[in-house]
Amino acid sequence: MPFFTFALGTWQLQRLKWKVNLIDELEEKLQLQPLSLPPKINLAVIPEFLYRKVSLKGRWDHANSMLLVPRVREGTHGAHVVTPLIRENGSTVLVDRGFVSKDFVLDGTYQKEEGEVEILGMLRASQPRNSFTPDNQPEQGNWYWTDVEAMAEYAGGVNADVQPVFIEQIFEGHAGEAGIRLSKGIPIGRAPTIDLRNAHLSYVITWYALSGLTAFMFARLLINKNRTIGRKLPRFN
Repeated sequence: MPFFTFALGTWQLQRLKWKVNLIDELEEKLQLQPLSLPPKINLAVIPEFLYRKVSLKGRWDHANSMLLVPRVREGTHGAHVVTPLIRENGSTVLVDRGFVSKDFVLDGTYQKEEGEVEILGMLRASQPRNSFTPDNQPEQGNWYWTDVEAMAEYAGGVNADVQPVFIEQIFEGHAGEAGIRLSKGIPIGRAPTIDLRNAHLSYVITWYALSGLTAFMFARLLINKNRTIGRKLPRFN
């Protein structure tokens, strides 16, 4: 057990170094100038550009908007509005416009801009789902997790030139501006930060602590066993 837990601690230490390097790399990407996406996006290279800022122009396809539910922002319940953006002379992409409160979700009165818009966003991918996440129910308008391929198909797919490209709109305003947006049903985008979970340090500490504890217990066991054997050995005068 001491060797096994020590090996697990060492493995988690390696994972910690990898995760820290990955976060540093993504932070550097985030500081680069926004990209202008080509008319037709090469889907194969998207993983290399995750978390890169992009600038986009187009008009919203509100008829095919989707709601990611349930979502919470600072104690307020609501949803994220995902709307296809039809780019002029380019393919349509999916944009998570941000959070709106439950009141505006229920009556559908959240802001729906018309005409050409220009946005700043961040390239993302489908979210991993866990065993507790329900299946998406597009026919009922319930999307519980980001499945980019399915969402693009729902918005029209290849026939409507909708590419499975997912962008989260960035909001760089202050708390007061966010409050005004929330009260008016204007979607609030995400902050330009890296949100990768990094719990490897706690795992390292846990496994190394278990290794030390089990090593101590094993040593005590050997000492006690030797003392017991010593007492049982015959003595010669």
